[in-house]
Amino acid sequence: MSERALPRRLAALLALFGGGGAGGFALILSAVVALVWANSPGAGGYFALLRLPFGIVAGPGEVVRPLAAWVNDGLMALFFLLVGLEIRRELTEGQLASLPRAAGPALAALGGMVVPAAIYIAFAWHDPTALRGWAIPVATDIAFSLAVIRVLGRRVPAGLIVFLTALAIIDDLGAIVVIAVFYTESLHLAPLAAGVLVVAGLWLLRRTGVRVLGPFMLGFVLLWLLLEHSGVHPTLAGVAVAFVVPMHAGEDERDPARRLEHALTGWVAYLVLPLFGLANAGLRFDTVSWDALADPIVPGIVVGLFLGKQIGVFGVTWLGWRLRLVSLPAQLTWRLLYGAALLCGIGFTMSLFIGHLAFTDAARETELKLAVFGASLLSAAGGLAVLAGAKLKPTADGGAPHP
Repeated sequence: MSERALPRRLAALLALFGGGGAGGFALILSAVVALVWANSPGAGGYFALLRLPFGIVAGPGEVVRPLAAWVNDGLMALFFLLVGLEIRRELTEGQLASLPRAAGPALAALGGMVVPAAIYIAFAWHDPTALRGWAIPVATDIAFSLAVIRVLGRRVPAGLIVFLTALAIIDDLGAIVVIAVFYTESLHLAPLAAGVLVVAGLWLLRRTGVRVLGPFMLGFVLLWLLLEHSGVHPTLAGVAVAFVVPMHAGEDERDPARRLEHALTGWVAYLVLPLFGLANAGLRFDTVSWDALADPIVPGIVVGLFLGKQIGVFGVTWLGWRLRLVSLPAQLTWRLLYGAALLCGIGFTMSLFIGHLAFTDAARETELKLAVFGASLLSAAGGLAVLAGAKLKPTADGGAPHP
């Protein structure tokens, strides 16, 4: 599939998360390295490295955390900054800028969040601790799903990638809201109020015409430190700053937000996400027992991601089309859309991230990884199998496919 066949914004997004497949495959490779390392004779070094303490000390204050926590809470703030910029741009000028274009992906994303969450809750409703993980199967991993879909090359029409990408972006937005609302512990009002003032100050800078990125990045670091002490997860500093950085419609390369996106792209795709995969994919197979399958979080995650995502995404899309609430891209058959719905069950990055917020005990972290890996592999294999045999089917009116 030629990049020229895609809208310019989508081609840029593929370069960001897929990079011709390289960015997504870097994440996959890092996860494989973590699995091999964690089950090798050098496994002790792997886990010791993740526990290695690092810190920032300034006078009486300090922030000292293990290396794994700096990856999950520190570097991932850059990922959230980049995702926030992409969400904002898509809402401003992209696939989500108008209601008719956004309706299909938005309804599909909603179904793909509600149904998996409901399935998880059905498995875990009797266990209050396990119930904390209800949002784990909610999010789709855009890097993984785009990397998988790029394997098929020309067999996948541009319209399907547009639909899947828009759906995943809305999915990420939903996951960000869930993290902010449901995974915030006890609030400390003083640092939170100071953080609000930082965001307000950055917004005023934008309103007065400041286009230099330096003050906004300084505000980003300051906001991260304040949220770290407020009880709100510090990675949300990235999302907050993304929505106040100056942004202008069009392809002006002098646009501060666009310059920031370009500056972050390589670092996020080839450093932040691979380090996240390396730090979080280290599942020790010798610690996994059949008893883990009796824990409700395992079937809740596996069934929620693998079945819940495809039922929610495909079912709501079909229902919206039948009720004439949405119009779908041309040249797509229901088989192509079903294949994309299967790929939405790949939940690696955001699912693991939410899982670490929900659970802190080692046993459940092992079960979390086992369930997310299993569901993501099933979804990727199923999606590839369905899409590999699918064919384009142009319609007479160039509109949506017919069942």
